[in-house]
Amino acid sequence: TGTRESVGARAWRWLTAINPGYYIALVLLVWIGFLNPSFFEPDPFLTFLSRATPLMILTAGQVFVLVSGGFDLSIGSVVTSTVIIGAILASNDPGATWWVILFLLAGGFLVGLINGAVTTYLKVPSLIATLGMLLIVRGLVLFWSGGAPRGYLPDNFRMWGRGGIEGLLGLRNFPYAIIVLVIFGIGFWLLLHRMNYGRQLLALGDNPRAARLSGVNVNLVRVSAFVICSMTAAVAGILLGGRGGVSIEAGTGLEMQTIAAAVLGGTMLLGGRGSIPAAMTGALALELLFTLLNLLGLPKPLRDAVQGLIIIAAVAYTAYSTRRNR
Repeated sequence: TGTRESVGARAWRWLTAINPGYYIALVLLVWIGFLNPSFFEPDPFLTFLSRATPLMILTAGQVFVLVSGGFDLSIGSVVTSTVIIGAILASNDPGATWWVILFLLAGGFLVGLINGAVTTYLKVPSLIATLGMLLIVRGLVLFWSGGAPRGYLPDNFRMWGRGGIEGLLGLRNFPYAIIVLVIFGIGFWLLLHRMNYGRQLLALGDNPRAARLSGVNVNLVRVSAFVICSMTAAVAGILLGGRGGVSIEAGTGLEMQTIAAAVLGGTMLLGGRGSIPAAMTGALALELLFTLLNLLGLPKPLRDAVQGLIIIAAVAYTAYSTRRNR
């Protein structure tokens, strides 16, 4: 009996050690599948995954800032500016697509560099610095565009969000967005969990003074986290623009969705702990939740309330688990 109990106890510890975000995503998948059995057919499911890809990639980028002990509230504006500026510059010219994409990525790099520099060298709290950047980017883009979408994204730009490889693996269409998701997911996982940079970033979020004393270039690591996050926002903007076209609302609310998804995936808001796979699963769970709300016919404004509940519940659970494990 003692052996059975010890095996049972070990199994229980193993189950409770798994991030709750995975369980939530699984429950939502089953629920949606029950309401709409065709959801799990290859083509509809891949379409859903491609729709979830921008939020999953964006959440992974936000994790780098969160585990370093900061926040980035400017990413929604970066996404919106990527879509609008891309449309204005490309102006439906397929020949301009590649230099426009490079320009947009450079813009993401610049925004991240400014966020990181203001936070690191001017000692402005990241919450305030990135909130200010949110307003600056949004204001400049709305001024440039006249407050309304202008231009048009050419087909070879939009293919990243809505195109795919026809006939691959016997499917009608295998989305390019999912290929991008796999590349970024693996790359970010290696960067945070298998490389020295990730260990330095986690050490910085856990204890900046101890990290500095152990030889970590704290300033460079902190700035780089913001750069990664903003460039990821530019990538998400390219995917969203490709999928949904030009809209001044393209990135609205994404900053809070990424924080909710990351926290749901076990990332600590005060830094020092986070997981790329778990955070991306948290983003997937959010998209599943939105899909479920639509299937149930519930009003769209419930999304905001649900996100708030998720953040509070996830932070409370993380705090409880941390106290229990001490």
